[in-house]
Amino acid sequence: MDIKKLSNIGRRSFLSNMTAAAGCILAARVNVSARENSAEIPQQANLALISPNDSSKPYASEKNMRNISLSTDVLVAGGGLAGVLAAIAAARRGAKVVICQDRSRLGGNASAEVRMHPLGVNPGRNGFREGGILEEIKLDCAVHNPHCSWELWDLSLYDKLVSLPNITVLLDTTVFGAEVSKDGSKINNVRARCDTSRTIYTITAKQYIDCTGDARLAMEAGDDLMFGREKPEKFGESLADYDDEGTCMGSTILFTAKDLGRPIPYKAPDWAVKIKPEMLKKRRLSKRDLSYGYWWIELGGDTNAVSDNERLRFELLRVVLGIWDYLKNEGAPEEAANYALDFIGMIPARRETYRIVSEYIMTQSDIEGGWKKFDDPVCVGGWSMDDHPKKGFYDFDRAPCRQAPVKPYNIPFGSLISKKIKNLMMAGRNAGVSHVALSSTRVMATTACMGQAVGTAAALCVAKGVSASQLRADKNNLEELKQTLLRDDQTILGIKNADPKDLALKAKVTASASAEGTKPENVINGVSFDTKPDPKSPRGNENRWLASANGSPWLRLSWNEPQKISEVEITFDTGCRNLAISGSAQYRKSVLFAPQSECVKDFVLSAVDKNGNEKILAEVKDNYQRKVRLSFDPVYARSIKLKILSTNGDKLAAVYEIRAYA
Repeated sequence: MDIKKLSNIGRRSFLSNMTAAAGCILAARVNVSARENSAEIPQQANLALISPNDSSKPYASEKNMRNISLSTDVLVAGGGLAGVLAAIAAARRGAKVVICQDRSRLGGNASAEVRMHPLGVNPGRNGFREGGILEEIKLDCAVHNPHCSWELWDLSLYDKLVSLPNITVLLDTTVFGAEVSKDGSKINNVRARCDTSRTIYTITAKQYIDCTGDARLAMEAGDDLMFGREKPEKFGESLADYDDEGTCMGSTILFTAKDLGRPIPYKAPDWAVKIKPEMLKKRRLSKRDLSYGYWWIELGGDTNAVSDNERLRFELLRVVLGIWDYLKNEGAPEEAANYALDFIGMIPARRETYRIVSEYIMTQSDIEGGWKKFDDPVCVGGWSMDDHPKKGFYDFDRAPCRQAPVKPYNIPFGSLISKKIKNLMMAGRNAGVSHVALSSTRVMATTACMGQAVGTAAALCVAKGVSASQLRADKNNLEELKQTLLRDDQTILGIKNADPKDLALKAKVTASASAEGTKPENVINGVSFDTKPDPKSPRGNENRWLASANGSPWLRLSWNEPQKISEVEITFDTGCRNLAISGSAQYRKSVLFAPQSECVKDFVLSAVDKNGNEKILAEVKDNYQRKVRLSFDPVYARSIKLKILSTNGDKLAAVYEIRAYA
């Protein structure tokens, strides 16, 4: 599998044609390859492995279901952001992937069915966002979905998967069983069912990844699980005293509303909860949240959000409609008079259920600084330790949350590997963390980066014929995992590019000019993001090269001897704003729904060959992505030059990293 071709940024006609009539193009990436590689999208790629004439005998109790067997390298169970990124990462690294999602849409809590915007590291406070595949997807959305259509967001995630020929996507398909080895240490195969197509799949894989959020695959395989809060003494956590042992954070149903500019009456159904002022003494009904509901409409932490899902749905809907009735008919705030409900979720968005016992259990002390000792960091987190009372909204006398601010931290690979089952990894809120740590790691930008980490690891495990535990235990393999993640723009604190294949690290870097005290050699210092020394300060410039965008500034990498080069990778600056689809009018004010102004738009890459002749390798226009890969026919180059023609609006051109490969 040609990884470079898979990861090249290319404009695809599928969504372009589909959405052009609506005035919105959801092309996943800009074509920046020097070659005209307009490879066709395999027709119905997600069904390529499925044969309608499978001769397997049906289950005796399921006589109306057909049986189909699939064989793959990696099975991903769950199609939230963690599962989507796990599947993409594994496929781009050459693995054959099957992903099962129990809904008709991808995205989980970030889908049109729930509509929670992905959160994680606070970019305004810290000066950077999570990079990698998540950044790529967010930038696509900002440019091609500026009106924040959740349906098109879901479709863009689907497009990302089916456009990779080695991914089979099974929607409306739920994992419901697993066959394991006699000693219980290995999954032999997994059973999944799609009742809409009356099909039961038996899926055999080399590596399995549980991204279900509720540890469904691990549970079916008989893995060891954790549930709810631990006592403070369990892990020595001072924040573990917030509520009773064994209880959880609850689930929420979101709603959205629109200002129609005229009074809109509302009458609640008889079964809605009648809201009284004393029920809201610890909760605020503000104008800024009218468009997007209230996250504190939360219930179920004192029960099981899985088995009690139907009761929780009904009770949450009762509260949602009761709150809306109070807003509309009690006049608080008065601006609600002109608002009309636009969407009410029918799926409780879960914060917490089951977690998988991992090789390493991450805890409060790790988030508070212990993470600096990890030798296996694979992704970053940064949300506050944000715990919620077990009774949620019905705990009228308590604040809806307790937040303990944190600084960004790394998450270890050991917390994403099952301790018991050797070919099982996980990403998402079912990762191996304590309840207190979960209160930070559970948010979707963080879980998505976990997904990229384990997807990349799974592909390496398949290629090397080792388990995740063996990969982690081998110093060289672990270093390869970390360096591969960095190459794919995963954000990991304190780790520098030391890829022995990167020819740029051996180059001398010069530039036409530099600004803001930056240096050309910053682009090969191994770090591809800058931070803020404190929340009120500007970002540092230790890791960027900056130059005035006027006059076509350039960077040159030179070698003493000609180097064979066929690929150059560039990491541009895409700013440090919030960047996510959202139903919240207030949140959207902090998002630039357009190409990020800091990002280089038009540029030319050229080389001087061993005979002294200059050759253009790539000419790129209308770029908006942070990570750009350029593939071309091999050239023996004395030097390569990046000439920047324009940005997407900023006065300064900015580059974080340049890599070069044979």
